[in-house]
Amino acid sequence: MDPVIVVGAGPVGLALSLALAAQGVPSVVLDEGSGTDDPRPARTVVLRPDTAALVSRLGCTTLRDEGTHWTGWRSLRRKQLTRRLPLADAAVADVAEGRVNDVGDGAGDDGEVRCPSPLHIPQHALSRGLREAVAEQELIQVITGSRLDSLEQDAHGITAHTRGPGATWWRGSHLVGCDGARSTVRKLLDIRFPGRTAVERHAVAALRAELPWPGEAVLHRQPSWRSGGEEISARPLPGGVWRLDWLLPSRGELVTPDALVVRLRDTLAGWCGETPPYELLDTGVYTLHHRLARRWRVGRAFLAGDAAHLLGAVGTQGLDEGLRDADNLAWKLAHAWHHGASDTLLDSYQTERRTAVAARLRAADQSLPILRGGGGLRTYLPGASRGYDTLLADGHLGNGPLGAPPSYPHSPLAPPHAETHTAVATLTGAPLADVLVTAPDGESVRLRDRLGQDRLLVVLVAPGTGVWDRRHWLTAGVMPRLAAAVTALPVRAELLVTEAYPGASAHNVLLARPDGHLVAAFDGVRPADLYAAADAVRGGDPSDTPATTPVDRTADLN
Repeated sequence: MDPVIVVGAGPVGLALSLALAAQGVPSVVLDEGSGTDDPRPARTVVLRPDTAALVSRLGCTTLRDEGTHWTGWRSLRRKQLTRRLPLADAAVADVAEGRVNDVGDGAGDDGEVRCPSPLHIPQHALSRGLREAVAEQELIQVITGSRLDSLEQDAHGITAHTRGPGATWWRGSHLVGCDGARSTVRKLLDIRFPGRTAVERHAVAALRAELPWPGEAVLHRQPSWRSGGEEISARPLPGGVWRLDWLLPSRGELVTPDALVVRLRDTLAGWCGETPPYELLDTGVYTLHHRLARRWRVGRAFLAGDAAHLLGAVGTQGLDEGLRDADNLAWKLAHAWHHGASDTLLDSYQTERRTAVAARLRAADQSLPILRGGGGLRTYLPGASRGYDTLLADGHLGNGPLGAPPSYPHSPLAPPHAETHTAVATLTGAPLADVLVTAPDGESVRLRDRLGQDRLLVVLVAPGTGVWDRRHWLTAGVMPRLAAAVTALPVRAELLVTEAYPGASAHNVLLARPDGHLVAAFDGVRPADLYAAADAVRGGDPSDTPATTPVDRTADLN
């Protein structure tokens, strides 16, 4: 069968090709560039724990040495500290290996639950790590200097033509446009890209210096010095490097290099009492836009990342959403490549991901008038400053509507309700908690380590199994019946066991998709309902959906 064609070799395109390779699907990556990324210390990305775990699982090794985790979050207004939030004590190695639970331990200075620390890394370092992982994959072919100029679809595949030194035609099973905000794929598919222009503008600088808050990210609103503007953020990187951002008026105010140096020196003096020694590494000015493509799928062609959406205001992260696009689409394309897929399965990519990103954009757009409107009655309302701090912290730290990992409660892949369904702490459609599980070979691993392998996950909650020899509990209690039910599912699945799961009772059974989102939780071993849920996840059989499942309901066991 023909490979999947991935157009664009940025982080999203590279991550998608690696996610496909992990599930046995070959791909051709059409890279318009030279195959390298110029170092730009001021161009950095912030990854939440779920996307950092994804990137690490795909083989990127630069997170550990070239990324850093913030030890805390500090909000200032004028000359006063308005909020300090310690972040979860997660070692770099733990996050790099996907070993962070969904909720950190401990609390902030107001009793708030301590949230996990994001990962901050230069984008060129992330891209380099992904390219190194791609180079080790036999299933991925990267073609540099290839610019797409046409594509054609038929009932059996898609054909793309590139121009450049090696101009040629490429044949694929599917094609995914990960080619950025000016996406050629989107234009060739005639997909509209409406939205808002110049939502925010920032001046940015990367420098090496000693600031008063080592390891902490800082957001300073309405600083007292004249050149500070409305808002400044400082986010640490390894090696004593910091990225500083100054919020600019959305239009106008040309920022010259000299003017940026004045801002920088004033800011350092305002924070440190006097301008300390510093080494300026990189500067720039960037403008943020909010846009959302009308369609994300046309036949065998899809959009992902900046080709499908642009966001970034009030701390939201476009790359986070692009990596979630790749994670969501990869297992669906893998199922289509290996087994064939219904339109329900492939259409669910747009339904789930576009809805999630639209909600993120809506939350940011609703926050902007509150955060950027300035003045008015809100300035004098008790707790108004607190509300500002919470909104901005949510965006930057990945909480709430502005940043939390998405859920897909209304997915077309959700199974019909059954009486045997039960509630656990994770809502249906949300990502599972990263609990310790026992794999079939007896190894104890984190749940996230088993994701992205072209199979569903069936997790039995069985307290006490950790102290039993695996040879005994595999043949005891409900395990034989559950193992038989898993073997009979219409798609591949792996049976895992955990000692405990938040909100679950003994012998509850959880069914999760390859991307880790909960399909359903059952109050015991229910083969018929488990089969029906697994069939719903694949969108039904694309060739022949039987009227009844081959599992007898009399086999259900509490």
